[in-house]
Order: sequence, then structure tokens, then C-alpha cells
Amino acid sequence: MKYLAIDYGGKRTGVAICDEFEIVVSPYKILQSDAQLVSSLAKIIKEEQIEEIVVGLPYNMDGSEGPQAKKVREFTKELAKVTEKKIHFQDERLSSFAAKDMLSPAELGWRKRKKLLDAVAAANILRAFLDNE
Repeated sequence: MKYLAIDYGGKRTGVAICDEFEIVVSPYKILQSDAQLVSSLAKIIKEEQIEEIVVGLPYNMDGSEGPQAKKVREFTKELAKVTEKKIHFQDERLSSFAAKDMLSPAELGWRKRKKLLDAVAAANILRAFLDNE
């Protein structure tokens, strides 16, 4: 099954996809978290023939949901209406820290690293989801 993963953020949203065999997970794109976000995601979903969506849910370290998790759930409701795709949630605690660790050996300036970070975090979310399936 071909999945799209989303690391939703207040300014930027990272996107990752996997192949139909669920073997290769790749960072795909960084989108601005603006009024066009849902339509941009719907376009990607159509172009890439995505079957289901995985959204990172930012739990607090104690396992509770905070204000950002509420924002993610609200965003996801809108996305579900537009795309009519099944949406799964994946715990995204520490996914951005893992992405930073993955990018630190790369000889990139902090601006390039910052741009890639959200897409790599989305890839980590998708890999964790697929590993748990």
C-alpha cells in the first residue's frame, strides 16, 4: 500500500511517501502550513496515487495530548473531508530529534538542514508506522 506521512507544524509541514511495497520510505517535500496546505496535500495524494495517510500525533512525554495534538486533530479532520482517505495517527514523540541526529553528519548549512528536517521527521513517522504494522 502506498502511504503518505505528514509531520504537521505551525509554520512548515513535512511530507514523506513510501513505495507500494512499503519498503522504501523517502522524505518528499516541505510545505508551508498556510491556507493552501490541504489543497497542496490533496494534489500530492492524487499525483502520487496515495492510498492512505499517516499523520504524526505529538503526544507529551507523559503520553497525554497537549494543545499541538488538538491542532493536528483539527487539521486532520479537514484533510479527511477533502481527500476521503483513511488516516492513521502515529506517535511522533522525538521524531524531530531523530531527524536532527540523522542530518547532523551531512555537511549542510543550518538553513538547508532546517528545510529538510520536517520531511525527514515525516519519513521517520512513516517508518515507525510501517514497522508497527
